[in-house]
Amino acid sequence: MPNFMLLLHEQPADFSQFSAEEIETVIGEYIAWRHKVEAAGHYVGGEKLSDEGGRHLSMNGDGIRVTDGPYTEAKEVIGGYFTISAADYEEAVKVASDCPHLKYGGRIELRRVEATE
Repeated sequence: MPNFMLLLHEQPADFSQFSAEEIETVIGEYIAWRHKVEAAGHYVGGEKLSDEGGRHLSMNGDGIRVTDGPYTEAKEVIGGYFTISAADYEEAVKVASDCPHLKYGGRIELRRVEATE
C-alpha cells in the first residue's frame, strides 16, 4: 500500500493566542487522532516541527547558499507532518479529513510518497 505525507501548513501565529491549557487540549486532540489512525492500520509516522524556522539551502554560482527560514516568500510554515498508508488518494483524503489541524484553520497538503527500493 502506498504512503502519503500530510504536510501541516499554518500561519506562525495560529496558536499564539491560545492559553497553556488550550494548547494541552489541542495536543491531546492530535494525539487522539494519531492513535485512531494507528488503530486503523494507516499510521506510518509523524512529528511536530520546531518553531525555530530552520535553514534553506540552495546553489548559486559560488556554491551553497544557506538562509534562515521560515520561507521568505510566504508567511505560511509547515508546522509538522504525518505519514500514513492508504490504497489511493481517495482513502488518504478520508483518513486525513478529521485531522484536528483543519479544525484550527490549518491547511493539509497531501502528497504521495514515491517508493524507493
